[in-house]
Amino acid sequence: MTRETTETPPVTGGSRQDSGHGWRAVAVVLVGAFMALLDTTIVNVALPSIRTALHTSPAGLEWIVSGYALAYGLVLVPAGRVGDRIGHKRQFIAGLALFTLASVACGISRTTGEIIAARVVQGIGAGVFYPAISATIQLTFTGPKRSKAFGTLGAVIGTSTALGPLLGGLIIQAAGTADGWRWVFLVNLLIGAVTLPLAARLLPAPVARVRRGIDPVGLGLFTAGLLLLLIPLIEGQPNGWPGWTYACIGASVVNLALLVVWEVRTDRRGGDALLKPTLLGRPSFAAGAGLAIVFFAGFTSAFFALSILWQVGLGHSALASGLVVMPFALGSLAGAATSAGLSARLGRNVLLIGCLLVCAGLAGTAGVLHLAAPHPGGWQLAGPLLAAGLGSGMVIAPNQDFVMAHVPRQEAGTAGGTLTTAQRIGSAIGIAVVGTILFGTLDIQPGPDAAARAYGHSTQLAMLAGAGFVLIAPLLVMALPRQAPARR
Repeated sequence: MTRETTETPPVTGGSRQDSGHGWRAVAVVLVGAFMALLDTTIVNVALPSIRTALHTSPAGLEWIVSGYALAYGLVLVPAGRVGDRIGHKRQFIAGLALFTLASVACGISRTTGEIIAARVVQGIGAGVFYPAISATIQLTFTGPKRSKAFGTLGAVIGTSTALGPLLGGLIIQAAGTADGWRWVFLVNLLIGAVTLPLAARLLPAPVARVRRGIDPVGLGLFTAGLLLLLIPLIEGQPNGWPGWTYACIGASVVNLALLVVWEVRTDRRGGDALLKPTLLGRPSFAAGAGLAIVFFAGFTSAFFALSILWQVGLGHSALASGLVVMPFALGSLAGAATSAGLSARLGRNVLLIGCLLVCAGLAGTAGVLHLAAPHPGGWQLAGPLLAAGLGSGMVIAPNQDFVMAHVPRQEAGTAGGTLTTAQRIGSAIGIAVVGTILFGTLDIQPGPDAAARAYGHSTQLAMLAGAGFVLIAPLLVMALPRQAPARR
């Protein structure tokens, strides 16, 4: 498993960067980014309908969300290497086609097992085509245009994640409660049917390929370690935490330790390690990846908890559930729009401020739920959710610049894929932990407003758990460079 060499030097964009064709190609891959990240949150408002239609257990609901995030994250790094071998155009088309077909499978699922399996395949499809997005930008533009394109990608990331619950609510409202959840997935068929032909026409043909190893042993150890951690976290509480759950958690620690040993050994022998020790050995990169894990574990799980409370506990519609998080979406857009300027003036302090705003917003949401129980209103949550959204927008895009600040250009693709993997793994872990707290503390007692009170109390604890995850992030920020250099 040796590292193979580059056949030809990487392209730098050529004259394409000065033509409208370049922006059209980037627009196509940004549609893919929007679809992949939208599906990390749009499904949250559909969970109560899926629960009713398919008789899905709480653990099943968690798998529907975290199974997608886990598969997405695990595939990213090896998929980036496959794209280097076969060309990013082919990679994008193949991955988007798989994602679109899996979306259809989700929409026509008849059992919980079917939809979980389809969500895993959907995550694999997203993980396959997503590396082609940054590669297309990298190879299409240079200088300020490249910076503008990456800034647009950051805006798409924030917008798609934040608008997911609202769009999901609108779709369910239009299509009906009984089958509206199916159209949350089937709408991807319409988007994919338009995007795939455009990708075939507009994306540039590969002009250079890099032959790299896949490291199947490293991928297997990484996958097994995460599954040994997530399975007991999701299945432990409904099964009463039997002995096998603790055994799995212990085995996950051993497995991940073996992964470290294998990756170091592979790298020393000149192989192409899945998680490059030279990258993870950089304090700034390791801290930034850790920040991505805890940050996404904290803030994405908040959507999951609020959707369950608003629809199952309070009996509101999916659209109302989507509207309640609109302040977060607006705050995220505003934070992302100002993040570049704030980052230039404040350096890494912008990340500290953003993380603290998210912590305050999630904790404030828990406080409002407590004070306004048993029937909180959406307007009462607007302030803390707006603050959390502002903080989120100030963290996601700048973090990538700070993490990549001292990464060599030849490792930029692997570094970017690893960072995105950290975000998706964080989302999966966050859903598992917060879902365990949400459903594990649920205690419905007889009496008026029983469900509202029980779900309200559990959601408060879940929001505080999310804030606890994000509270770790400021400690990691201090290992990042004080100022990110301008993007070349």
